[in-house]
Amino acid sequence: MKNNERFDVLSTKSEKSGVSGVVESLLRRFRTVGFILLLSPIALIYVFCMGLAFSPGVMLFQWVQELTAHSHTILKGISLGFSMALGWVMYGLSIIFIVPTVNKLLPLKVAPLRASWFSLSVIPWYYHNALTYLVRYTFLDFITPTPLNILFFKMMGMKIGKGSMINTSNVSDPCLIEIGDYVTIGGSATMMAHYGMKGILIIDKLVIKDKATIGLKASLFGDVVVGEGATIKPNDVLLPKTRIPDREKDAA
Repeated sequence: MKNNERFDVLSTKSEKSGVSGVVESLLRRFRTVGFILLLSPIALIYVFCMGLAFSPGVMLFQWVQELTAHSHTILKGISLGFSMALGWVMYGLSIIFIVPTVNKLLPLKVAPLRASWFSLSVIPWYYHNALTYLVRYTFLDFITPTPLNILFFKMMGMKIGKGSMINTSNVSDPCLIEIGDYVTIGGSATMMAHYGMKGILIIDKLVIKDKATIGLKASLFGDVVVGEGATIKPNDVLLPKTRIPDREKDAA
């Protein structure tokens, strides 16, 4: 859909043709039920990813339990406690690889778009972010910033140049974020390649060029370009369509 094209976000009729148009029209007419049906597989995907990631820890716990079955209560408790703690670490190291693999296997590709929230074209976006948040809210903070969080974001499709550091887990739409070489992302900064307005979801790339610095708790949205060597101050907000020139921040 073109940026200057207007449409009724409350319309129950799809602009698409064929089967996809029928499905989307039903989705818009029965929004709550429709989205439950289309997004409910996310719950099954969560169960699969988390179950697989927990499996090494569960096996370790069972092994320690059998090994200490006839040990003193104190020794047994300490051993099982350590096995549970190590099992959680094993979960985290597993989930950061399992989720990107599932993300790649899903036949859903996120691309820049401008559409109603209630349309089939936004479904891949929901799934991609749901998977990202699974890792974000269960383990990612504990490996930020390390090479492991960089690796996770790369596997989720984010383009990250050499020598860059991301000191935040507040990231959405990683597959549409591009970070150049030697970029520093400050702690608790928020990066997302989307925004919403007037009932419309807009998904567009967020680009941060070489040697830029993003300050603590700054917020960057979709359709933003930060120039080479630019510095964004802590708590700054870069709204959509913002263009920061190279090496300096232009307030205008």
